[in-house]
Amino acid sequence: MKRWIEKQADASAVAGLVSIGVQPLIARLLAQRGITADSAADYFAPDFHKLADPFSLPGIDDAVETIVASLQAKERIVVFGDYDCDGVCATAILTQVLRRLCDSKRIVPFLPNRLTEGYGMTDASLARMFEEVPDAKLVITVDNGINSVKQVRELHSRGVKVVVTDHHLRGEELPEADALVNPRVAAPEALADLCGAAVAYFLASALVDKVRTLTGRSDIAHGISGVLFTLAGLATVTDIMPLTPQNRILVAESLRHFARWAPVGLRELHARAARTGAETMTSRDFGFILGPRINAVGRLSSAMSALDLVLCPEREREKARQLALSVDLENMRRRKIEQGMTDAALARIADGVQSQVISFASSEDSVHPGVAGIVASRVLERLSNPVPVCVVVDGKGSARAPEGYNVRDALAACSSSLNTFGGHAAAAGLAIKPGHTDAFRRDFAAACAAQAGSLAPDELAAQRIDAWVSPKDLTVSFAEEIARMEPFGEGNEEPVFALGGAVFASGGLRPLGANGQHLHITFRNPSIPRAIWWNHGEDIERLRAFGSAPLDILFTLSLSDYGQRHVDLRVIDIRPSSREQSA
Repeated sequence: MKRWIEKQADASAVAGLVSIGVQPLIARLLAQRGITADSAADYFAPDFHKLADPFSLPGIDDAVETIVASLQAKERIVVFGDYDCDGVCATAILTQVLRRLCDSKRIVPFLPNRLTEGYGMTDASLARMFEEVPDAKLVITVDNGINSVKQVRELHSRGVKVVVTDHHLRGEELPEADALVNPRVAAPEALADLCGAAVAYFLASALVDKVRTLTGRSDIAHGISGVLFTLAGLATVTDIMPLTPQNRILVAESLRHFARWAPVGLRELHARAARTGAETMTSRDFGFILGPRINAVGRLSSAMSALDLVLCPEREREKARQLALSVDLENMRRRKIEQGMTDAALARIADGVQSQVISFASSEDSVHPGVAGIVASRVLERLSNPVPVCVVVDGKGSARAPEGYNVRDALAACSSSLNTFGGHAAAAGLAIKPGHTDAFRRDFAAACAAQAGSLAPDELAAQRIDAWVSPKDLTVSFAEEIARMEPFGEGNEEPVFALGGAVFASGGLRPLGANGQHLHITFRNPSIPRAIWWNHGEDIERLRAFGSAPLDILFTLSLSDYGQRHVDLRVIDIRPSSREQSA
């Protein structure tokens, strides 16, 4: 059982926030996130007018000059993207801007196929691009390209210019592109954490500024500037980028103006999936409703239908509605596959190991390699001991790790068994060499064991919480103050609270959802709001066994406008009450 450890806050920062009128508990939450009295105003009022000058991003000038020259020469231009939400949004941003600047038929968006070609610009995806666009004279990569050294040389050998825009970490050698824009290679600190779509947005803005200067046209981005901004904000959340001040502006303003700025396809998808209006959008709408649905298309088949959705013009609302239906149905198919694979993966867990490597063959019923990463995350949530999880389908897989581990480093230690690998501390992808599965399983376990041996047990098995609260704290006004801290995400995590001594009401546990996959919970104390524990319907009998015993509840808060405005709890964990052990 994980220990619940309360985060600390700098006392002087808390005092400074209280001195400007922030209530003490909110001041504590802000101080935990690095907010001070001096930065609070900008934190609570992010403004798109405070976005950085796009030309402050190194490489933008060269990129703009290369693109403008290609436009003036009336050349065929390919926007080479990626199949995830960030890549789709980045592709849509540059495609729309470039189509405003020339004959739209000269601008061709291209997305690789996840299953047959892999991530980014590979030999396979480049070969297909040449088949489909043999007369391409300029390729602009978005959300990829920084490590496509060989492929950029190939493009140059065929007389094709290349502008690389990316945000991923560089390798030992940089591609010899005509222009390169990547905040991980060179950028002011304020722009170092942009996602691929945000980089594309900055390039699009710079391109519009340049063409305005050259032509005197003031209407270039009329009707699409808000669309481009919204796509950058959505991608920032779905790609789990830190909500530094610039990213916070992108996300907050995208959410605030979603109903007016978002492309019609995204509005239709949200209306269908959320079954509610878009007046009170939060980061959860991006991270749990829109993002997963766009990602699902690229996971299971071609991401082009997701790109068609976000590129759909306002005048074609019925087409947007049909595309939204298609994307939502694909997400339903993804969830069904994911559930079946998760159930099978949980049944294959090995006891007493330092890592879980769970293998599938694609010939098995309802198995799809595109959901391996999600399944790994689901298994990780269910493990009683925190170890990395790797789910592999026919040698290709995804790994996930809990706090304290670095799964990318663990894969690096297994490189002799792998054809490829990449990622970061919490998540990574890999491809095992044929015949090396057993060796990989052994080496991966050894690498994870070595990492575990260097960490204190509490570091590997701790749940961080922001504050212990009492029922009297859980008011609508308090939840409204929490909501003012939106948007939540990486670097500005949604506050997690703990409540001690709660007792289930009689009949207070009931299944929720069409298949009873969720739990609806009420408590004996009427001051404790009702709670929902998503995807834990199967735990109902285990929880009923607690009877009237006092419990500790771990949760986040949500505001509901269904009926009279009220507070709901989103449960993260429940355990027998042990307040004195977790203070």
